[in-house]
Amino acid sequence: MNSIIHLDNIRKSYFMGRQELPVLMGISLDIFKNEYVALMGPSGSGKSTLMNIIGCLDTPTGGTYILNNNDVSKMRDNDLAEVRNKEIGFVFQQFNLLPRLTALENVALPLVYAGIGKKQRNEKAKQVLEMVNLTDRSHHKPNEMSGGQCQRVAIARALVNNPSLILADEPTGNLDTKTSYEIMEIFNKIHENGNTIVLVTHEEDIANHAHRIVRLRDGIVETDKKNEHTGKYVHH
Repeated sequence: MNSIIHLDNIRKSYFMGRQELPVLMGISLDIFKNEYVALMGPSGSGKSTLMNIIGCLDTPTGGTYILNNNDVSKMRDNDLAEVRNKEIGFVFQQFNLLPRLTALENVALPLVYAGIGKKQRNEKAKQVLEMVNLTDRSHHKPNEMSGGQCQRVAIARALVNNPSLILADEPTGNLDTKTSYEIMEIFNKIHENGNTIVLVTHEEDIANHAHRIVRLRDGIVETDKKNEHTGKYVHH
């Protein structure tokens, strides 16, 4: 069975002058289609660096990263950008919506970059807004919506391109408990629809929605196991 994400001995160092600061010390990981994985770890464990590499926002210093059968570890920036737009839907803690655009326009944005015509863009954007229960807010701008609604717009935007992978970085970091729970319910639904999700979080109760939890410490994988609460993760 083919993995969507195949990381083999991924290393990442930053250089300050001549001094090498290793952050990732050889991470090997496979994530398969329709898995729901939480990446956890204390600050300084390397989880943000790993997330940036998985999201093609950064390249490793060493090792191999195959994303959906493409070797992205050696790609140049403009090729990486294309892979990012096609293969990955991002959801960030800060929502990252454009303030002057309506919900519908924000959601349709990735399709603009993909060169899809306006009518088709709007239809697709409407579909995903419906999926996150936001049809009635499609003409509102971010400042006319609550944090939870903004995050749902961001999730719809992440889905609009039919990406291979949804990458969510602390998606409930700015939300209260009740709203966080509603957002995680949406991720559960997205996962049930067949999407692959990688969730980066430092909160145990958020990680517990995932079916597999990978914990990093000091730049290596400390543990990688199925979540006893959901218990649906099967090693291939």
